[in-house]
Amino acid sequence: MTHALLVIDVQNDFCPGGALAVTEGDEIIAGINARMADFDAVILTQDWHPAGHSSFASTHDAAPMSMVEMPYGPQVLWPDHCIQGTKGAAFHAELETTHADLIIRKGYNPAIDSYSAFFENDKTTPTGLEGYLRTRGIDRLTLVGLATDFCVNYSAVDAARLGFQVTVDLALCRAIDFDGSLEAAKTAMAQAGVTLA
Repeated sequence: MTHALLVIDVQNDFCPGGALAVTEGDEIIAGINARMADFDAVILTQDWHPAGHSSFASTHDAAPMSMVEMPYGPQVLWPDHCIQGTKGAAFHAELETTHADLIIRKGYNPAIDSYSAFFENDKTTPTGLEGYLRTRGIDRLTLVGLATDFCVNYSAVDAARLGFQVTVDLALCRAIDFDGSLEAAKTAMAQAGVTLA
């Protein structure tokens, strides 16, 4: 079996000092870099929003972390983050990016957010990652990165639903843990058949 490491959103805005900082988000980077050589392929994802994205609280004159109903379902309204071309959207300087076979950018459609590396939040519009993995003959995935309870969770559940053998290395992930979101995510991943390591 061909095994890929999927590194989710290790970007400045999700690390300490960033616009949507995940506690200890930078502390996993050395461990992620050390694991890259163990895999047949390394794929990075990058949150890549246009300014004024529909998932930003500022776009709705709303409080960050409040909820709104979108045509595709409930949406958390985030602080402005990972805006295309900004320092916040860049990969953290310590992340080893030269080993990446592919970088998948997501969240660039202004009308819909995209947590998953596989689908936008409507759960139907694909990013193209599944096709890439199939053509490479990759059927096993290990996920690491930020944040456990949102983009890692959604990516892992979608990967399992698509028939990949999926492991999430929790030691190399960090969570936002907003309103019980971490426990809910662990439950969702386990129910989807994801191995939590």
